[in-house]
Amino acid sequence: MTARVTVAQVTIADDHEANRYLVVDAFAQAAKLSADLLVLPEYASGYHRSGVGIEHAEDLDGPFVSLLREQAAATGVAAIAGVTLPGDDPGPDDGPRKGVNAVVAVDGAGELVGVYRKVHLYDAFGTRESDRLQAGPVDAEPLTIRVGDLTFGVITCYDLRFPESARRVVDAGADVLVVPAAWVAGPLKAEHWRTLLTARAIENTVVTIGVGMAGKGVTGRSTLVGPDGVVGLEMDDKPQYRTVDLDAEELTKAREANPSLVNRRYTVVPREA
Repeated sequence: MTARVTVAQVTIADDHEANRYLVVDAFAQAAKLSADLLVLPEYASGYHRSGVGIEHAEDLDGPFVSLLREQAAATGVAAIAGVTLPGDDPGPDDGPRKGVNAVVAVDGAGELVGVYRKVHLYDAFGTRESDRLQAGPVDAEPLTIRVGDLTFGVITCYDLRFPESARRVVDAGADVLVVPAAWVAGPLKAEHWRTLLTARAIENTVVTIGVGMAGKGVTGRSTLVGPDGVVGLEMDDKPQYRTVDLDAEELTKAREANPSLVNRRYTVVPREA
């Protein structure tokens, strides 16, 4: 009654080919420990500190997602990873069209389960992600993937600051909330990251797994929090792999002891910005 998850806290480069080599290594690390699921950070296909946009975009049948599918089929390890897809909105002053910050899920047979397109763009703390990226549709079906005895649901990075995003994924059946991120470094940012992951775990009685990117300008600090708010895994800011076992029975017990999902009186309804 478990699912084994490998967290890949890695440094992502501007060089897409180099990132694909990294993905092969990550799958090898996960397969060596008989993991069921590998989680890579936001922007795993390509990242630059100055911003990510259409220049980093690849189609779903492009090299990066194709490699995820090939490696998943070869190893039997499912995967969740951040990517950038081509968008259709023009940039500022009718400049080059924008990209889409997205997360893909691939099952252990190599099939593409689905795509989540980031709803909340990071227009905060002096950054404007919306200048380079277009937001995903607010009413899209949440992305979930069944791995072992657990259902994993996806949001990404800045979405973590919006509790209704997590609740909507939990309403879709998620037992585990996966948050790939390139959480930008800065005053109190690591503290916010840990606190928000803990809050989302407690209020939804789920496991939260925040998978941060390592490297300059980002915090790393991948963190796993149980439904009781206990931090079960917390990395520093260095590149590393960690593998953890999640117990479906323990999650059931936590929800029986704290039936907050049953006792709530409000639902989440998407609205246009």
